Amino acid sequence: MALPKSTYVTEEEYLAFEQDSEIKHEYVAGEIFAMSGAGRKHNLIALNVSSDLHSQLANRPCEVYQSDMRVQVKATGAYRYPDIAVVCGEPEFSASQPESLLNPTLLIEILSQSTASVDRGEKLAEYRRIPSLQEYLLISQDAPRIERYLKQDAHNWLYTELTGLDQQLALPSIDCVLHFSDVFHRIDFQSDGPTGDNISD
Repeated sequence: MALPKSTYVTEEEYLAFEQDSEIKHEYVAGEIFAMSGAGRKHNLIALNVSSDLHSQLANRPCEVYQSDMRVQVKATGAYRYPDIAVVCGEPEFSASQPESLLNPTLLIEILSQSTASVDRGEKLAEYRRIPSLQEYLLISQDAPRIERYLKQDAHNWLYTELTGLDQQLALPSIDCVLHFSDVFHRIDFQSDGPTGDNISD
């Protein structure tokens, strides 16, 4: 399906286009944004974290999804593809779009030069409007650093930032712990320059 010539794309047009597309697209306020891959460090961090969480949650009613799981933000109408999503409890999906997750418990984005401002701004504002969401992590590729937003109540979120390979971060939303030495395993911060994953959002 080709996109309409008009600048505004309806939700139905986006979903029909996405179903036939070979690459993923996010949908925000009538616009679509192509997501065209990630670099080595991004992929390593995503694998390290998702594997670690999967292992820690193996005997509990939780599921860990990587970047192919689409999340629908019903309050805004946006569709996003977070780098990692975790659901504890029964996952809920859109009745009309069974591949669109509605109730993530934890969402994780891995920062790059091209996505950091969106991850900290637009996505933070959107994700906070998902009623089930309890925790949101932003993981750096350029330093052993994780930023965390932890839900306190309907209107307040607690911000924490930790830096250093000797750090660890408890995740109360899913009762897990991330050790930075595991998160950033095989990531060489000394030799690699600033990252810039080729993602257009």
